[in-house]
Amino acid sequence: MLILRVVALLAALGITVGVVSWIFTRDRRYLQISWRIGQAALAIALLLMVLMVGERLLLSV
Repeated sequence: MLILRVVALLAALGITVGVVSWIFTRDRRYLQISWRIGQAALAIALLLMVLMVGERLLLSV
């Protein structure tokens, strides 16, 4: 769970920096970077959740 919290914190920080950079520069590249950070964070979170469910299933057998 600690890894999931760290990933969420870093993703939120990265997305915030990207959006603030876009507000100041109006360069859409920063929004694209923020979007990719969000997608990667979601993929990592889903992968970790699947691994945790798999671990519980293996331990219950």
